[in-house]
Amino acid sequence: MGLFSKIKEGLKKTRNAVMGQIDSMLKSFTKIDEELFEELEELLVMGDVGVPTAEKICDELRDRVKKEGIKDPAMINSLLEEIISDMLSGGEELDISTTPSIILVIGVNGVGKTTTIGKLANSLSKQGKKVLLAAADTFRAAAIDQLDIWAKRSGCEIIKQNEGSDPAAVIFDAISAAKARNADVIICDTAGRLHNKKHLMDELSKINRIIDRELPDAAKEKLLVLDATTGQNAVNQAEQFRQATGITGIVLTKLDGTAKGGVVLAIKEGLGIPVKYIGVGEQIDDLQPFDAKAFSRALFEKSGEE
Repeated sequence: MGLFSKIKEGLKKTRNAVMGQIDSMLKSFTKIDEELFEELEELLVMGDVGVPTAEKICDELRDRVKKEGIKDPAMINSLLEEIISDMLSGGEELDISTTPSIILVIGVNGVGKTTTIGKLANSLSKQGKKVLLAAADTFRAAAIDQLDIWAKRSGCEIIKQNEGSDPAAVIFDAISAAKARNADVIICDTAGRLHNKKHLMDELSKINRIIDRELPDAAKEKLLVLDATTGQNAVNQAEQFRQATGITGIVLTKLDGTAKGGVVLAIKEGLGIPVKYIGVGEQIDDLQPFDAKAFSRALFEKSGEE
């Protein structure tokens, strides 16, 4: 299955639920009027796009319809696809421009964080990068063991200590090892922390200080892993983590299991945080770099084109 086919299949539930309703709604109109825009906005909100983003999409659509003199409701879909693609574009490329680069992966338990790290490590290894994993989620022995399994599957080295060790010490060891072994990318797991757990956020600050001290000039990514099935709760998590730690990008998992794919727009447009990867399945290669045009196109593909 090709890259676009994977994305299209992964967005099937969102496409059928959200875009299917929009398509049906548009077919019920014989002209473009304010009632059409109001119904469209309501459907976008129901699709987890979020109220401010839905309003912005409809405002842009009104302008485009007026400027281009469009009268046929059937032409709205192609305009929507263009508007959504433009909204989602920008900042999605992963910055691993230095040797080593470092990627800090954060998120609450249950979102697929450790699995995401394993899949990301596999993807980068396939690109010829020498990847080193840091098992800094030392609160759970299972997390260390799970990351160890992923390291073996993806052919990466791993730096780990015993359960209960200082996570910042694991990161320090990983950075030292990466320098000695000339690794290209360090990917750091962290404890599945809730934004309101002060000691865990303090620990993350300590990790950041170690990284800044030991790799002051390195390309750094702070990726927040979110579960797409939680819809607007994912947006709330992103906002709170952004305020607490600063985030350079989002990895949105489980898109294939939900009709809430519109949350991508709420995160990018509403919070200004780019989506860098999306999870569209269970297989090791089902973590895909985010492509705004491919994502938008996959949302609007008609069922007959499956």
